[in-house]
Amino acid sequence: MVAHRFVEALCERDPEGDWHVTVLGDEGRLPYDRVALTSFFSGVSPTDLTLGGADGGPTLASDPRVTVLPDARATAVHRGSRTVTSAHGVHPYDSLVLATGSTAAVPPFEGTDLPGVFVYRTLDDVAALQAWVSARTEHLARTGDDRPLRGAVVGGGLLGLEAAGALRALGAQSTVVEFADRLMALQVDAGGGESLRRLITGLGIDVRTSTATSALLTDEPVFADPTLTRGAPVSRMRFASGDEIDVDVVVLATGIRPRDELAWAAGLERGPRGGVVVDSTCRTADPDVWAIGEVACIEGGCVGLVAPGNTMAEIVADQLLGGDSQYAGTDLSTKLKLLGVDVASFGDAFATTPGALEVVYADPIGGTYKKLVMSDDAKVLLGGVLVGDASAYASLRPMVGRELGADPAAYLVPEGAGGGVPSTDLPDDVVVCSCNNVTAGTVRQSVKDGAASMGEVKACTKAGATCGSCIPLVSKIVDVELRRSGVVVSKALCEHFGMSRSQLFDAVRVTGLRTFSEIIARHGSTVPLSADDTSRGCIICKPVVASILSSLDLGHVLDEDQGHLQDTNDHLMANMQKDGSYSVIPRVPGGEITPEKLLTIAEVARDYGLYTRITGGQRIAMFGARIEQLPDIWRRLVDAGFESGQAYGKSLRTVKSCVGSTWCRFGVQDSAALAIKLEMRYRGVRSPHKFKVGVSGCARECAEARGKDIGVIATLKGWNLYVGGNGGFTPRHADLLAEDLSEAELYQAIDRFLMYYIRTAERLQRTAAWVQEVDGGLDGVKQVIFEDSLGICSDLDAAMSTHVERYEDEWASTLEDPEKLSRFASFVNAPKEADPDLAYIPVRGQVRPAAADERTSETIARTPLGARP
Repeated sequence: MVAHRFVEALCERDPEGDWHVTVLGDEGRLPYDRVALTSFFSGVSPTDLTLGGADGGPTLASDPRVTVLPDARATAVHRGSRTVTSAHGVHPYDSLVLATGSTAAVPPFEGTDLPGVFVYRTLDDVAALQAWVSARTEHLARTGDDRPLRGAVVGGGLLGLEAAGALRALGAQSTVVEFADRLMALQVDAGGGESLRRLITGLGIDVRTSTATSALLTDEPVFADPTLTRGAPVSRMRFASGDEIDVDVVVLATGIRPRDELAWAAGLERGPRGGVVVDSTCRTADPDVWAIGEVACIEGGCVGLVAPGNTMAEIVADQLLGGDSQYAGTDLSTKLKLLGVDVASFGDAFATTPGALEVVYADPIGGTYKKLVMSDDAKVLLGGVLVGDASAYASLRPMVGRELGADPAAYLVPEGAGGGVPSTDLPDDVVVCSCNNVTAGTVRQSVKDGAASMGEVKACTKAGATCGSCIPLVSKIVDVELRRSGVVVSKALCEHFGMSRSQLFDAVRVTGLRTFSEIIARHGSTVPLSADDTSRGCIICKPVVASILSSLDLGHVLDEDQGHLQDTNDHLMANMQKDGSYSVIPRVPGGEITPEKLLTIAEVARDYGLYTRITGGQRIAMFGARIEQLPDIWRRLVDAGFESGQAYGKSLRTVKSCVGSTWCRFGVQDSAALAIKLEMRYRGVRSPHKFKVGVSGCARECAEARGKDIGVIATLKGWNLYVGGNGGFTPRHADLLAEDLSEAELYQAIDRFLMYYIRTAERLQRTAAWVQEVDGGLDGVKQVIFEDSLGICSDLDAAMSTHVERYEDEWASTLEDPEKLSRFASFVNAPKEADPDLAYIPVRGQVRPAAADERTSETIARTPLGARP
């Protein structure tokens, strides 16, 4: 990661291309996000983790100034000839940057080489761990042993807890063994460690602190798997006390060792505890050789955090281009989310400064521990520890070394109990994004230079582009700076409504108005805004009002008061295609369909000459229907038991699922049955944008649930719930909202999530953007849903209950209403006459719309092929 950052920084600052960089990679992959390694177990692929490429951006390999050579481990540095030798040959250099990182430390006790013992450092490591757990689980099942796999992690630090979470995600039991007297001993104090222990234990993970592991043993028969190492696997873990526990898999997470052997062999100075000694410019004793990241021994030690490594990368890039940047000291501030538990420490977290005062707030019942370390006069913030609730981290960390200007306790107690909101009026030199070393002044300057949103500031400064923990603070700074610049960021829906979509939703909900005329008269503008303005709304506000009325279950979309407000697709309850025909997509809950229903679809498609296709949402779409054919087609479908799939609406599209435990040997829950229940519960829910749901029966994630607005993944204890994912132009994996929910708890959580989203999202805002921008972000959503922080949960529950009770199939009710059916005509004076402009040509046994130059051909069929009524 640090090497990637160095090359990226150098290329950005060297547009003339004076430097050409050759990157020698030890692994057979492009640089990837090692910080997010654990996300591999929740379905994130190695490609997703590739730096620079996951969000559609270019990778280093695509830059002509950069040559990336994966699987090209450097074997020797020849400083005299200024060359590096690798498996790919000899590479000359003018300047050499060592960013070799570190390797996982392996403790010196017996048995660390047994099959079933892993380290946790690279993608290959986590892939091997996953394969082993899968193979051992299958082995137990074959031998009739129904016990869960027993896992243990040696090391209770950051990596150890991540590994414990990985084992848990894979369905294994997990025990964390830590030599120190508390978890994360390098980051949190005794109080924080105790709070963390309670939280981790509450998640079903056994924690043994003050415990030394002395050996890993085996008394198992040889475990032979064609895809794995053969041999007697690890089966017992022995402690220094003589006690033992049974294990099937062990992860060693006892720290890292800088990979300095290359530099050491080249005669470069080694630090007292390893690493390549560098000065404050990250230069070694050799003026042509630099070292950055975990391999660099700077200020007497090596640092295993990404933020200091990125700072070193920026310094070397600046130095190579003639700058004078220097290392200003290591910031060990860290904010983590481990197994869903927030942990943060910053500054002098252990109060080592003489005279330092500690202000502590602890809530053992709520599972939070917060401590601020202040100067002896209680004015200057020196550091802090946050466990269970680290929401104040982004605001507090930049204030280290400065006066808080308020009672420190006000920053710790919950907001509702009198807690204060930190000011965003930070000095310009305060670093607000430590990962990318972005100051408050840089953020403000970007706004002055024209950036008008958090996204634009992020793109030009990289603030918030790595771990994202600073986004709330940076967003506040951006908003304040925009207001100071006189920029009014209007949230008006359109020229007819001065309020946002969410404000309008609340207004309609409270007033109970049911027609557009009433709503615009009460909340909008009825004064003509121009000669062409009829003051009857526009293409923006009319569909929004229609959607709000539908979300509040105030009538059918084609009712007299609403039909004229709908956009084209909702107006005809079908998606218009490029040639003016329409698609027909009936609901297939959970992708499960009977042979009889398949026959009905086949007969309809054949009789009307429709092009058929399996959709990505596990349904069958029929294309090419004419407007006057829609009622007849839907009559046959409804009579056969189908209902509208609402592929045309801003509503639930599909609930995609795998076959789950019913058929799959890896499935741990019946995902197909749950998917059907969810689809039947949320069908017809109108929302600010379309939304999709996915349900996977195990962590293998075959339903790609984390790519959906709502993703559900089975665990041995229930269901994990993810929210805010989507594909499309800006793919995003969903965030974990809750773990191990029962089915009833899952329904309630999704009910509240959807209704809160529907009420507060803006026009055409998908859940992915909403989760990031709603007040409090994901943590705020959790508080609303699970802690009822706004006191609206009963209202949200009631709203969803009302929807479920009032649901009716839009097409079925339309077929019983002659007035609504009168809309489905190509010509007012000839309702059954087909549009003569529709033309099709054969393709692969079906038909497709004819292009303009194909319409002159005699091969054109003027109507779709097949026997058409």
